Amino acid sequence: MDQPGPISLPTRKRADRLTVPVLAYGGILMAVMQTVVVPMLPDLPRLTGSSAAAVSWMVTATLLAGAVLTPVLGRAGDMYGKRRVLASALALMTVGSVLCALSSDIAVLIAARALQGAAAAVVPLSISILRDELPPERRGGAVALMSSTVGIGAALGLPLAALVVQYADWHTMFWLTSALGAIGVAAVCGAVRESPVREPGRFDVVGTLGLAAGLVCLLLGVSQGGQWGWGSLPVLGLFAAAVVVLALWWTHQLHTERPLVDLRLVTRPRVGLSHVAALLTGFAFYANSLVTAQLVQAPKATGYGLGLSIVATGLCLLPGGITMLVFSPLSARISATRGPRITLALGAAVIACGYAVRIADSRDLWMIILGATVVATGTTLAYSALPTLILRAVPAEQTASANGVNVLMRTIGQAASSAAVAAVLVHHTSLVAGAPVPTLHGYLLAFTLAGAVALLACGAALSIPGDRPPARTAPVEEGPRSSRDEAWEGA
Repeated sequence: MDQPGPISLPTRKRADRLTVPVLAYGGILMAVMQTVVVPMLPDLPRLTGSSAAAVSWMVTATLLAGAVLTPVLGRAGDMYGKRRVLASALALMTVGSVLCALSSDIAVLIAARALQGAAAAVVPLSISILRDELPPERRGGAVALMSSTVGIGAALGLPLAALVVQYADWHTMFWLTSALGAIGVAAVCGAVRESPVREPGRFDVVGTLGLAAGLVCLLLGVSQGGQWGWGSLPVLGLFAAAVVVLALWWTHQLHTERPLVDLRLVTRPRVGLSHVAALLTGFAFYANSLVTAQLVQAPKATGYGLGLSIVATGLCLLPGGITMLVFSPLSARISATRGPRITLALGAAVIACGYAVRIADSRDLWMIILGATVVATGTTLAYSALPTLILRAVPAEQTASANGVNVLMRTIGQAASSAAVAAVLVHHTSLVAGAPVPTLHGYLLAFTLAGAVALLACGAALSIPGDRPPARTAPVEEGPRSSRDEAWEGA
């Protein structure tokens, strides 16, 4: 492994000033890019001359590409350089945005959105850079902030996109995100130093293709099951293919010298249970955004709907994004004193409490905003603790790939949440002005399901072994130290 040279005081100050805000900007930009298409979905069939089913692939393509590329780019970052791969991911996202700005052809738009899926690797790569570049006393707060950028960007992206779509041509949004993406690439290249922590070896091409095929089959079946029918031959075939392909992939990973994903590491309780908690937390968190947006836009004739516009809907979610920004330092302090396992369990419990508020009252706007904000607060605590758990449990040279797998589990949880919420709402509808609209009972069932999953995430967090407050933990329990840690201490 390459050893870093002495770190000068100006370089240290430069890292303190620029590394964290630049990486946080990239995380927020990634979340904004994933969100901006949502307000456009109702109008895109008319604007592109295509069907609603075809337009939905602008979301599905990003989900599938992000799920596949997150662990792959994480592994590439560990091997070839995290800053290099991070800048490449942001560049692909920017190219995809430019293509969306230039075209109205649905095939081009779907392909461009798939390119933007590469940005899903921004957060795990950035967290790994923070471990390598920051001194230990600054690392916890920076990692917590980086984890929160997903929610912050999503909360900012929806009202921003709605405003642009309402008052300007829809291509303007993609020109704006293209400019923001170019700034992000330049900022990463100019302000973030390349980490010297590497894991040399040959890239596992067979493992990459196998994981890609298995995840595409799995997530395509989950995301399209509601439209194609859960018992239909295509969906059952996709699930069967996913089982077979992923089983073969698992066998290959266990027998190759340099696997894409170190399954022996994944199956350790500290790492494996953290991934399970990530999946469950992703499920519980995502239902909040899905259901809140539909609930407040439901027509007043339903008896519970508020009939809000897309812009007003985005503003309802904005307090949650602000809360995530405010509470990320608190999450870091709790993890520093009590350990990230407790922070994760607390976050999952707060998410469940937020859904209890939603169940108690989902008619008054202020109660809806309160419940959604409580869920966002719990998500901040949980998402901030997950990468800290991973950083403590894996070798320094595998942090990007391990956090990539953790983000992948969140993505799978979100896809499952989307499918489950859709299934619940479809089966609980009533006719309003001749159109089927979900009933309030259906929304309450969705909240109940998400709250129950949050409690399961809390249980999984409390089951994670070997995590104690840092002050009481022996050095071996903290996980392997990176050469950058030693460099900071010796500077």
